[in-house]
Amino acid sequence: MQGLPPFRQVNANDTEFENYQHVEGGPPNNVDYYQSATADYTTAMKIPVLEGRTFGAQDGAATTPVVLVNETLAKMYWPKESAIGHRLRVCCGDQVPWATIVGVVKDVKQGGIDQKTGTEIYFLYDQTVALFGGAPRNMNVVVRSTLPLESLARVVREAVNGMDRTLPIVKLRTMDDVFADSIARQRFLAQLLGIFAGLALALAAVGTYGVLSYLVTERQREIGIRMALGADRSNVLSLVLKQGLATTVVGLVIGVGGALALTRLASSLLFEVKPTDPVTFGVVAGVITLVALLACVVPARRATRVDPMVALREE
Repeated sequence: MQGLPPFRQVNANDTEFENYQHVEGGPPNNVDYYQSATADYTTAMKIPVLEGRTFGAQDGAATTPVVLVNETLAKMYWPKESAIGHRLRVCCGDQVPWATIVGVVKDVKQGGIDQKTGTEIYFLYDQTVALFGGAPRNMNVVVRSTLPLESLARVVREAVNGMDRTLPIVKLRTMDDVFADSIARQRFLAQLLGIFAGLALALAAVGTYGVLSYLVTERQREIGIRMALGADRSNVLSLVLKQGLATTVVGLVIGVGGALALTRLASSLLFEVKPTDPVTFGVVAGVITLVALLACVVPARRATRVDPMVALREE
């Protein structure tokens, strides 16, 4: 195949669609990605065929050109009918043969996992000479195997050397590595956000502890009076914890509201997770509440040890 998902450069190829008249506001006669592939490409990459068929043994260099299109292209140009049987050709000129659409395949991310899926046409490699006047200069070879990369690399090199020892093998790697490289920037930004979030959580815990410690000190006389009038330690502990957690609840309400307002800024860093995912918000709120509770315990326990007589004499 020519382009390796999930990240490749846009081709933006002018394409002629038979009996299609461009109208203002409608899709242009331009396709984001051309993909030249062999007959087993969809099988190797496990790309589902949604309608029609994939390339087969009946397709070859001497047969009528056929192509596959992705779901996005099919819905864009034929929203109310099937794309199967329609014809298209690479621009432009009457000398270029028409290619018939024989299958619609599921969308595959080509411009990055955080980008909108573009339109894509799959051409059979054996027919590229007839359609383009020549074969692609660069190709990616995809091999599906249960062997580890080290063992498979030796087999691949032997096979390539058996055909042509001058052919170089560049970037032999697993698709997991390819995927990891494509999200390196997003992963780095997510790690930075995680570090900043950890620092913010630590500052929140220290701040909560400091504020409550100060409040306990300021209310030492009040606590002494309460205990002198019969309040036990559980009452004092409950008083301090309620005040601390009330402050936490107010902070959570403001924080969640601000997070919901800023979710669009983080949407490009997320994959298969909604910016307003309720589970995520619930877990974060729970963690912050737990941290605040732990930060309240020390000053609250200290408040229960206040000697009423000492507190009153100090005032």
